[in-house]
Amino acid sequence: MNVFDYLFSESASLDKNFVVAPRESLSYKQVYYSSLKFANYLRNKIGEDHNIILISENSSFFITAYLAIIKSGNICIPIDPAIEQDNLEYIVTSTNSICVVYSNRFNKIISNSISYQIGESELKGIVENRSFTTVNFSGEFDQNKIAEILFTSGSTGTPKGVVISHKNIIANTESILSYLKLGTDDIMGVVLPFYYCYGLSLLHTHLKVGASLVLIKSFMFLPTVIDNLKEYNCTGFAGVPSHFQILLKKSKTFKETKFSHLRYVTQAGGKLHNNFIEEFIITFPDVKFYVMYGQTEATARLSYLPPDKLKEKIGSIGKSIPNVHLKVIDENGLDVKVGELGEIVAKGDNIMQGYYNDLEGTESVIKNGWLHTGDLGRIDKEGYIFLESRKKEIIKVGGKRVSPKEIEEVILSVPDVVDCTIIGICDDLLGEAVKASIVLKNISEEIQMKKLILKKCHEKLQIHKIPQVIIFEKLIKVSSTGKKIKPHSVM
Repeated sequence: MNVFDYLFSESASLDKNFVVAPRESLSYKQVYYSSLKFANYLRNKIGEDHNIILISENSSFFITAYLAIIKSGNICIPIDPAIEQDNLEYIVTSTNSICVVYSNRFNKIISNSISYQIGESELKGIVENRSFTTVNFSGEFDQNKIAEILFTSGSTGTPKGVVISHKNIIANTESILSYLKLGTDDIMGVVLPFYYCYGLSLLHTHLKVGASLVLIKSFMFLPTVIDNLKEYNCTGFAGVPSHFQILLKKSKTFKETKFSHLRYVTQAGGKLHNNFIEEFIITFPDVKFYVMYGQTEATARLSYLPPDKLKEKIGSIGKSIPNVHLKVIDENGLDVKVGELGEIVAKGDNIMQGYYNDLEGTESVIKNGWLHTGDLGRIDKEGYIFLESRKKEIIKVGGKRVSPKEIEEVILSVPDVVDCTIIGICDDLLGEAVKASIVLKNISEEIQMKKLILKKCHEKLQIHKIPQVIIFEKLIKVSSTGKKIKPHSVM
């Protein structure tokens, strides 16, 4: 089944809005028929099995174009509109993309090498043209066909294309819905971009069950975020760690606001440190907090921690989502014992087909059908997994392995610390030393706070884990997806 048909199997004729506001609205009937009409246009114009670039901010236009490209039997490549020109040219060239669909404000970055260029105004004309001839789509469809390619930053700086099939999306959507229990009355406040797998999972799951989305254009203006969540009666909110850190530490209004309709929040895209989770559930005891873990290579989601287990298992990423198998293995590929450190690996129908045109890269992470995540963790006697760090983030101080997250957890327990990032720096004596980059509520208190932070570290950490260098930053540096940008270790 084509993902389009799966997503609309129960919602195509709903008499309600899929996008409810604030700047635009889009009904289920509108998105269904507009997407279907544009899909027909693409099939007539360029055929199928071609790579099509999509450049747009979150909007009704993005949703219509994205669904149409997938329905047409072509492959959607959603791109961050803020992408560097060199990276855009690399993606266009390496994927042999013959078509780009773009919202009007991004027409200046479009590559001249692309044969078919369809802007927002042209798409509007296509879906409003009553005389346009449609084609009949075959009822049979290979679910293993590629639906999209999601580009992520590679370790070499070159973007890596994660190949996702129709089957991958359907499997992951089913798994997420099985534990979130979404319904037609749910309304999700969306700050995550749709070119990011976490954002796309919101689009897929809510469309499937006939729920609604509120597209919040800018997270950085916090009063608007808070007002939108209240005004549109949002039942859900999804964010990465920086979203929750900023809301809890930078907005007094957020903690004082009563969100009477907010039923749950989800957090993924990195580890949110325990003290922030504790602060949230104390402030909003009636809101279910889902800690989740995943990767683009897994379409989106791999595990979740049920809210009723949050206090008992705080710090854990939980267990695998339904129909996914997770385990922690040692260097020999054997399951680790309880409490031992190992790599998290995953298997399921949501695991990517591979990296686009990169057999070596694919074989380095998918071995015997298992996705090797590159994340290190431990498993407890009840089967809950606790994430330690990325393999590449481990710092070796005098030959001793140091997890950045352990140090960050201690420093973030100091009042008025908004954020902390730990990296390794070159040290002639120890090989590596620990450096802490810290964001404070009040930057004028740096000297006093440095003393307090070091005092806390000496109380809680072994001597080799105490930062030798501490610097203060004014802001949390985040990417366009909201995920924190970490400085590279200096070696």
